Amino acid sequence: MKVAVGCDHGGFVLKDRVVRTLKELGAEVVDLGTDRGDVSVDYPEFGLKVAKAVASGECDAGVLMCGTGIGISIAANKVKGIRAAVVTNTYMAKLTKNHNNANIIALGGRVISEDEAEEIVKEWYTAEYEGGRHQKRLDMICKIEDENFK
Repeated sequence: MKVAVGCDHGGFVLKDRVVRTLKELGAEVVDLGTDRGDVSVDYPEFGLKVAKAVASGECDAGVLMCGTGIGISIAANKVKGIRAAVVTNTYMAKLTKNHNNANIIALGGRVISEDEAEEIVKEWYTAEYEGGRHQKRLDMICKIEDENFK
């Protein structure tokens, strides 16, 4: 699986650990920045880069990081076809894949530790979409996108 990774300065603290974890799981990682945690950068730029990489099919999935995961996930969700979810624990990581088939997760560098980020990424990466009753809801989301993304 090819996974795009992006962060702003607030999520930079998690980036190396997330990249290492993904590689250990067998992922090919595409690093879309930022490359520095000591310079303030704008999270929408990195949310958009990762979302476009996933939506275009260049990458299969993505992991985003900012201070809370919230802002960068909002930016990513502005791209049609993206289901980015803020995740703060392994239960959320598993269910966001099982039920929502999230193609991007967002983590908060000021909310979770590096150890927690590693466990969350492992849980999400290895989880499977269950389909079934959940597909109806994803189809509803796609319909909303079709009607509102012109």
